[in-house]
Order: sequence, then C-alpha cells, then structure tokens
Amino acid sequence: MSDPHDSLDRRFAAAKQVADAVLYEGYVLYPYRASARKNQLRWQFGVLAPRSFAEADSSETCSMQTQIIVEGGARTRLHLRVRALQVQSRTIEVDDGSGGIRPVATLEVGGDIWTSFDEAVEHHVDVVDVDVDALAVQGRTVQVDLPGGQEEEAINAADGSPAGRVVRRRWPVSARVVLSATWCEGPYPLARVTIAVENATDWAGPATTRDEVVRHALVAVHTLIAVDAGRCISLLDPPEFAAAAVASCVNTATFPVLITEDVMLSSPIILYDHPAIAPESEGDMFDATEIDEILALRVLTLTDEEKREARGTDPRSAAIIDRCDTMSPSSFEALHGTFRSIRPAGDPGSGPPPAGWWDPTVDAGFDPWTDTVLIGSAAVGNGTRVRLRPSRRADAQDLFVAGRLATVAGVFHDVDDEVYLAVVVDDDPAAELHQWHGRYLYFHLDEVEVGKEIAS
Repeated sequence: MSDPHDSLDRRFAAAKQVADAVLYEGYVLYPYRASARKNQLRWQFGVLAPRSFAEADSSETCSMQTQIIVEGGARTRLHLRVRALQVQSRTIEVDDGSGGIRPVATLEVGGDIWTSFDEAVEHHVDVVDVDVDALAVQGRTVQVDLPGGQEEEAINAADGSPAGRVVRRRWPVSARVVLSATWCEGPYPLARVTIAVENATDWAGPATTRDEVVRHALVAVHTLIAVDAGRCISLLDPPEFAAAAVASCVNTATFPVLITEDVMLSSPIILYDHPAIAPESEGDMFDATEIDEILALRVLTLTDEEKREARGTDPRSAAIIDRCDTMSPSSFEALHGTFRSIRPAGDPGSGPPPAGWWDPTVDAGFDPWTDTVLIGSAAVGNGTRVRLRPSRRADAQDLFVAGRLATVAGVFHDVDDEVYLAVVVDDDPAAELHQWHGRYLYFHLDEVEVGKEIAS
C-alpha cells in the first residue's frame, strides 16, 4: 500500500520551493552575522505565540485562520500539510575556571568561530483524505505536539583537549488544527473550507522577552492544501459565479493563493497566484524581497573576517557565503536578468512577433526632443509653455506646482505607450540647472493646460 505522505510530497512538489522560501524568510539576513543589528530581532512571519502572551501583547497572535472556496461535490476530498518551524536555542558554553560552566556569545577555536544563535527545526503535520461533505456536518480537530529535547556537542581544540561545548535545546510546543466546512448558498457546488491553526501551549513566562516567547511558539506557519474531485477557486481573481462566496471568506494572519488549479498555499506573506522561484536562483538568501544578484555581490564585498564570522553564525549562513564565493561567471550572468516571452503561442507560420520595447529599432522610432503630441488642437513639444494642473497626486510636490507655468522639454513614451510631458517650472530659481542635468517633472497630458494666453 502506498504511503499517503509520500503521495503528498509529490502532490506538493510544485509548491515546495515557494513554501520553503516562506518557511525561512528572514531566518538570517545579509550580512549573515549574528552581530548585525538586523539579525537581533528575528522570527517575523507566521508566529503563533502562546495564548497567554498574545492576550497580554496585542502585537502577537496565537492563531491564524484560512478560508478558501472549493468547487466540488459529494466526492471532493482535501489533503492538508501544515508546516512550521520550532525555534531551537544554540548556546556556546565554556569552563568558568571553577569547575562550572558559563555561556558565551562566541568562542574561537583553531581559527573557527562558534556563535550562540537560535536555530530552527522543521515540522509538518499531514491531514489526508478529508471528506468535505462530512466536514460540513461535523468539524475535525487534530492535535499537534512538537517535542522538547536537548543535545550537546563537544568543541575540541586542535590537540583534542576540550575547549567548550554546544548545547541545543528545544521546549515542547502544542498546537491544534481545526477544520470545518460550509456549503455556500446558490446553484453552484461551492464549499467554504476553514482551517484554523492555534498555539495551545500551556506556558506563561513572567516579564519574559520575545526571544524567550518564540521558543514556545510556532514560527513561519503556513498550510498547503490539495483537492481531489474538485478545484480551488482563486481568492484574488475569482470567476463571477464564485465572487460572492469568495467575498464571504475571512482570512486572519494568512493569505491563500493558487499554486495550481487543485493546490493552494496559505502563507503569512502576501503573494500572487501561481508564485514561483526564478530558475536562475541557485539557493535561498532568506530575503525574497531582495534581488539575488545584489545580495551575492554584497557577500563578495565582505572582508575575510566578516565572512568567517558569518560562517560561524549558522550553517545556513555558511552555505550562502560558500555558494557566493564559488559562484561561476555564468551563474552571475544568469542572475543579471533574462527575458521571458509572455506572448501567447500562435501559428508558427504567422510571422515573427512584433519587436519589443527593448529592441533598439523600436526605440529609434521615438525622439522625445523633437516629437510632438496633440492636446486638443495644439501640437505640444519641446519649448511649448503649459500651465500645470496636476490631478493624479502621484507626488506631494504636485501641490506646490499646481497652477504654475512650465516649459515642455520633451515628449516621452513608456513601455505601455503612455505619453508623458517632461517639463521645467519657469519660475524655479534652479530651472536652468535642472534643464542642464535633465532633471524634469513628468505629467500626463490631462494634467496640463495649453492655449494662446499661456504661450504669451
């Protein structure tokens, strides 16, 4: 008999890269050293604290709720995988000289640095073959218990003598996954499925710090959902027949998006439908809001001492430093950027696609310094005087130039073929300097007035 969990591994394979990026987002940030200020406050996404702490601190939460719409029927089944990190403290200890031990921030042995720094242990719980019809009659609760534990690792000097030890400790964390479903009213077979994840740990530390709290929390909690004999409905762009059902969904501390038609990822980080990791990315940087190329180049600017400290901070930090140090020129070139066609596939015999905006032959067709554009019956171009009437409020500076006269420097087209006027405000004391440097203000055509009285 096949293992249902192995089957889920295959089912969620398309989502795994994105889900892993969510799981470790912000785990450790550039410059990947424990001493960096940005790595002093960690565990920012999907943190479910013990209820007693969350009730005392409104900035924390103890539960999250996912609600999605599933189109299905009597045979529709759900399969869930709830994933999270359990924080594990890693403390470096040394002999205190009097027969006892004491913790230290760092320890250098034989040129290597050992650093006290919290780590994370991955966990997941699978809930398979959930009958949606039955779930609508009676909900289901799944208890989750993440065990505590402690391990010690000796740190020895080059001659084999003991220099210290690494102590890794985890505290037990309890949670509940609560499932329910409701069939929506109307002619379409739509079920609103609710998945709530709650921290049920019975723990309350007096006047404790957040670093201590997260050791009793679930971190980076997210849920993968697969549907059999049915399909998931996009909450971002639902079909018209499901719009009302989608509007009834309430998602708290999580954001469900489509991976495929029958798989969703409910993430504590806002994503679009069908998220994907760029194939040029060779490994996680733990900062999906950044650009891999920039981060990799920044790593190369670190001194040898800074890289040594980063390698001693965490094995995952060391992996990033090592990967960037050995990255090939072709890998860097791939990170610099690529073009991917979004043109729909057509008849191969229909001729070549039109040139893109990046093609020099297209760009050569525009000259902002000589081009003109009609506003009413007036041809507007370089040298035309206009009165500014900003209405789109794209910039606070618009308030200061409203009603003022300006001279057009050029007519510009963007990649969507929108037309803008580059202008210099006439009574700006630095107008000549702005003109010389090419520092213009840009306005849409409907944000300027043109007329004989203005020209004069």
